[in-house]
This record gives sequence, structure tokens and C-alpha cells, in this order.
Amino acid sequence: MSKNLVIVESPAKAKTIEGYLGKDFKVASSYGHVRDLPKGDKAIDIKNRFKPTYEVTADKKEVIKNLKNLVKDAETIYLASDDDREGEAISWHLKEVLNLKDENTKRIVFREITKNAITKAIENPRGIDYDLVNAQQARRILDRLVGFELSPVLWKKIKTGLSAGRVQSVAVRLIVEREREIEAHKAKSSFRITAQFETDGKSFQAELPKKFATKEEAEAFLKDCLQADFSVGNLEKKPAKKSPAAPFTTSTLQQEASRKLYFSVAQTMSVAQKLYEAGKITYMRTDSVNLSDDAMKSAEDAIKQDFGNQYHKARKFSTKSESAQEAHEAIRPTDFSQAEAGSDRNEQRLYELIWKRAIASQMADAQLEKTNITITISNSELTLSAHGEVITFDGFLKVYLESTDDENEEEDSTNKSLLPPMEIGQALKLLEMKGRESFTRPAPRYTEASLVKKLEELGIGRPSTYAPTISTIQKRDYVVKENRDGTPRNYQEMIISEGKFKESTKTENTGAEKQKLFPTNIAMVVNDFLVEHFPNVIDVNFTAKVEKEFDDIASGGQVWQDMIDAFYGKFHNSVEDTEQISRQDVNTSRFLGDHPQSGKPIIARLGKFGPLVQIGEAEDEEKQFASLKKGQFIENISLEDALELFKLPRDVGMFEDKKMVAAIGRFGPYIRHDGNFFSLKKEQDPLSIEEEEAIQLIKDKREADAKKHIKSFEENPEIQILNGRWGPYIKFGKNNFKIPKDKEAEELTYEETIEIIENQPEPKKKGGRYSKKK
Repeated sequence: MSKNLVIVESPAKAKTIEGYLGKDFKVASSYGHVRDLPKGDKAIDIKNRFKPTYEVTADKKEVIKNLKNLVKDAETIYLASDDDREGEAISWHLKEVLNLKDENTKRIVFREITKNAITKAIENPRGIDYDLVNAQQARRILDRLVGFELSPVLWKKIKTGLSAGRVQSVAVRLIVEREREIEAHKAKSSFRITAQFETDGKSFQAELPKKFATKEEAEAFLKDCLQADFSVGNLEKKPAKKSPAAPFTTSTLQQEASRKLYFSVAQTMSVAQKLYEAGKITYMRTDSVNLSDDAMKSAEDAIKQDFGNQYHKARKFSTKSESAQEAHEAIRPTDFSQAEAGSDRNEQRLYELIWKRAIASQMADAQLEKTNITITISNSELTLSAHGEVITFDGFLKVYLESTDDENEEEDSTNKSLLPPMEIGQALKLLEMKGRESFTRPAPRYTEASLVKKLEELGIGRPSTYAPTISTIQKRDYVVKENRDGTPRNYQEMIISEGKFKESTKTENTGAEKQKLFPTNIAMVVNDFLVEHFPNVIDVNFTAKVEKEFDDIASGGQVWQDMIDAFYGKFHNSVEDTEQISRQDVNTSRFLGDHPQSGKPIIARLGKFGPLVQIGEAEDEEKQFASLKKGQFIENISLEDALELFKLPRDVGMFEDKKMVAAIGRFGPYIRHDGNFFSLKKEQDPLSIEEEEAIQLIKDKREADAKKHIKSFEENPEIQILNGRWGPYIKFGKNNFKIPKDKEAEELTYEETIEIIENQPEPKKKGGRYSKKK
């Protein structure tokens, strides 16, 4: 039996580390947290200084049993969970549950899984850092108190099953407030002037730096230009430089992977975790941009080897965030000489992004030459501008350029490449000048990545909380991430070309959204309730202050019970005060007006299965209901929109002697036919879909279902062999089973199918903090 036992968080990590330590070491996994606060009100003894009671979670009892057996035979136990608050707490919980003794228990930490880092950690053990443990306990206990006391208030006053949380509710508030800002925005129009000139057979673009407020002003300017001569009034050439961005933190990695790879925040963390556990990158939860001296030397060697000495420039980045621990490092490759790593395409792509960003941070600035040209107009005080840019030395751009979240749809029509050679006083030939109406735009809706950026800017949450927060608000149906089609909008365009003036009205699509976060009606209602009755819980500054207090506890500056005590009293009183609020006073409904024919009131409100409009009072026996469409909100739906919804359900026509009915349900618009439901496509509207379209929809669905079905068995109709996204599989009740590679789905007998179901291998255990042993 091995003399030394090392306990890590995940099995993938265990496997990598065991390979480095040799035969005297056994490496085992705790599969993340092993103890937690039990459900119910017995978990925290509020009167006894918030004393927590922890218990081993049901799914970890077997894990603990196995670890106890290993501990018995080991001389030294190394607790090697992650180097952060959660990891420190996991080590402490393990020490408590396994009854480990101080004399043969050592805490070791590392930020990368390499032979050198693991050996160094074993040589430099320490004790458990109880300040870090207390900071984690404080967060867990405070969040439990908030959730445990606030959620029942929401159930009683708004709707059963709702939840609230200290960080998630602030994130929802940001999204709700942005939606209202967008709703309140009134687009103002102005006219932008761009021009195409020619000199020596080469053309380039220029722009008028100011915009005209009215069509009349723009038209007058363009018509004057018909009689004007144009020449180069001034020409400036000056050197400029671009510098690389710092290596990745958790937040910047999530943002850039979203922009460049279209990953969700959760996907980025999951892929990064695999790369970390395989020893390819440093720890992926960090808010430091620091690189160690060894890493900088390794990056220097790789740059000089691959690109040449002139491309290297050593840089030390420092972190703006007060809470960042500079001893920690940014996310970087563990071996800069490896430009590729990962076992699948997504791991490859994320690793490449991390490698490029870290390498670029140690490379020379890009050198540019910028040219600014001022073009004079003979009959006007106004001038046009053209800007050119040429790279004289590519530097770090050889490897990497950071993306931005800038959503400005108006293309920068000034040419950013090389301008043709010109000199002051030179006459220019105008090919075309255009005045195009453009409109002001509201602040953009958040994407997952831009929400992370905002939370970080406001000091809310920490690297380990961004991904779970964003997943939670979507799981709880406060926020949906989706694409939305825009609406057509007319704009005016005027052009002068070849001595003529032309104007036209054109159409553009406005407000189209891709993978944006939209609040649901329930989010609006819950947010307003919390803002009114629990202003400090949902206050951005308060939430950021609480994070700083956790940091203070972590550095030994505050007693965790005092911090919770200061918060809890006031909060608990607010909870008790809400007992006096009647459910009717909570603003979950809105009177829209009276029905034009019956005179009955029309109300928009939250129903059991979502937002709806209703004709008639609550006690009216002949009430009518209609579900709201996607994107419609209780707070701003108009009477006209509501009346449109009552046109549903509508008869669309007949098919196979049975009626087809269009309606909206809790999962969106559909056609009902012969007891079956067929979801409408994104572009189809239940109010206007016609008979032919509906029939085609039904036929297409039947055809897709037929292709999906491979075979079923008389012996047990519940067992089916179906075709899925990843090939054929067996479906039995609610469970799916893989078909072994050596079997043909079409040829499977009932007996073989049963055998596959009974001998299905256990699902692979995922490592990592949030995983559980099945």
C-alpha cells in the first residue's frame, strides 16, 4: 500500500497527478464538495452565532467510505483541492469528515498540473488556511439565509416555485433595467454624409465629421456640393502603435471565447476545466493578469524560436481588481512550446485562444503609420476627412488581436487601409456623395459575456461565481437567451453622382438580436417586488460591498459571524414586514381597457403557466384567456395587441377530415390536429398561417418522426430504437441507452436490446467542483 495519499477534487486530475508522483503515492478524488448544509431550517443555528451544521451529501457517502479505507493505510495525507476559497473549504471538510490528525495531514496547493508544480507543492506543504475557509462559509451561509428566507416570500406573494439569490437577483435586475431602457428609447434620426473620391485612377472613401439633424440640411449640403470643387486641404502622417492585451483572467476568457468561439460562459468553464485537469493550462478561476518569471522566460523562448528576437518584448501586467491575488497567475499554457492541446475540437480551439493571448502579451507592439487627410469644399466652410492606416511592423498582431463587443452597425466607411499617395492642394474627383439617414440606438441587450463584464466592473461575484450565476438565472426562467428577428424600418437616402441629385426611400432591418439575454415577465414582477421590499439585497453597491467583506474575512480582517450579524437583523425584519403585504397589492396584473363589444375589462397578468391576457373579472364565469407571445410584456402590452391575441385559437382549415387549429401555448405557437401538436417555425405567425402551410408543417413533422423511428417490439412497445443527433440509440421510458459500436441498430433483436439495457456501463464520472458521484 502507498505510504502517501493525495486527495484531489476530480478523477481526471487524480489520473494526471498520479503519473507524476510515482509508486509511493496514491492519488484519490473527492469528486468536489463532500459536505453541505442540509435542506430545511435546521442547517444554521441563527441564535448561536449562525453556527452551521454540515452533513455528508447522500451521493458522497460511498466516496467518504472509500477515502476512509485509504486513509487507514497511509502515513501522510496531502489535501490537494484547488487553490481558492472553495478548494480550501473542501480540504477542511475532508479533514473533519475523515478525522485527520494535524501531525500527518498536509495541505498543498498548485495552480497548474505539471511535474514541477506538483513536486514543488509536495516539498512546500502548509496547514489549512482557516481565514479562507471562513470566507467560503460566510458566503455559503449568507446565501443560504437570503435564499431560504426570501424564496418563501416570493411563493406566498407572487408564484410558487420562485427563487431569489443575493447575486442572481442583481444580475436579473441589470437585465430587467436594460430591457426597460430599450423600451423607453425613442430613436432620433440624423443624416451621415460619406463620399467616394478618385485620384490617379485609385478611389478612396471620406466622411463629413458632423451629422445633419434634418433631411433639409443634408439635401442643401449635397446640392451645394454639385457645384463644388474638392481638393486636399491638409495631409498628416504620424506613427502610432498598438499594444497587446493582458493574458486572460476568468472574466476576459469568458468574454473572448464568447466573441471568437461563440461559447456560452458555462461551456468555456467546462472546456477550460478539462484542459486544466489534463495539465495543459493553469487554473481557470483567477482574476490576476500576472505571469510568473518562469512563464515569461518560457514565452520568450517560444517567441524567439517561432518569430525572431525582434518580436519579443517582456511585459508585466498588474491587476486593477483590489481583490485579485497577485501570487496567482493569469490563465496561460503550462508549456508555451505546445501550440496545440486538447482531446477534441473545442478543447483545441480554447487552448489555441489561451496560447495566442498569453504569447501575444509578451510580444512587441505593432507599429503603424496613420494618415489623416482633410478635404476642402470650394463653396463651404465644412471639410471631409479620410483616414488610412498601414502596418509597418506587425509585432503581436502576427499572433492575435482582441475582439470587442462594439455593436455599431454603421460601418466605418473611412478606409482603414492604405490611402493613395496625395499632396496638399491636389484636386480630387468626386465619384459619389451619399446622405443616409441613421438612427440613434439604445444600449445593447446583454450577452452572457457582456453581463459577466458588467458584473465584474460593478464588483459583483468573483471568478468562480460568474458561470453558475448566469446558468441559474436561465434555469429559473428569469432570463432567456435567444435570437430575435428585427422589424423593417424605412430610411431616406440621397446621392449626388455625375452632376445629378437622386433621393429614395429604402428599408432596413432593425432590432435583430443574436444570442441575447431577455428578461421574462416573471423576472419583471419579481425584480420590482424585491426592489420595493428588499432594496439593499438587490442593490448593486451593497452586493459589491458584501463581496469586499468576504475578501476581508479571507485576509483575516473580520470575524465572519460579525459580518453576517450586521446584515441579518435588518434583512430578517424586512422579511417579516412582507407578511403584511396582501397578494393583491403585488403588481402582477395590469388593466388594459374595456373590450370594445362586451365592455368587460381586459387584464394582462401572470397565470399558472405564464403571462396571459384575460377578458372578464376573476369571478366572471365566462372569462376568456390568451397567452402572450414571445417578447410581449405584461407591463407594456397594448389593448390592440391583446385583442389580436383573442383571435386565437383560430381554425386554419381541414386536413384528413379533421380540423387544424392555431394557438399559443406555454411552449410557443402551435397547430393542433387530431389530438397532436405541431410547433410553428420561427417565421410563422399563428394569426396568419394558412391551410396549405399548416398541412405542410404536419407532413414535415410526420416525415421527420418516421425517419427517427427505426424499430419497436411487440413484446414491449415502450422500448424503441430511434435515430438521434448522434446516431441510433435505444429509448426505454424516459431513459436512453447507447448501442455498442459492433451492433447494427436495424438488426437488433428484442433479446439483444434487453441485454444492452441491462448491461449499460455506468455514466462516466465528471471531475470538478460541482460534480457529484453517481
